[in-house]
Amino acid sequence: MKIKKVKRKLSIDDYIKAVKKADREDELSKSAGWKRKTNVHKNKKIYDRKRDKKNLNE
Repeated sequence: MKIKKVKRKLSIDDYIKAVKKADREDELSKSAGWKRKTNVHKNKKIYDRKRDKKNLNE
């Protein structure tokens, strides 16, 4: 009896996720030393007391 191979189609979302993961791994391997994986981009529009206090002194 032959074993049938099931081919799974790759959706666009899966492709984008795989490319982002590979790009991030490549970026981490190129950087020297430690780098956070969960670094989040801060939104400038959100209220930030520390940033406002810093701008007040200037």
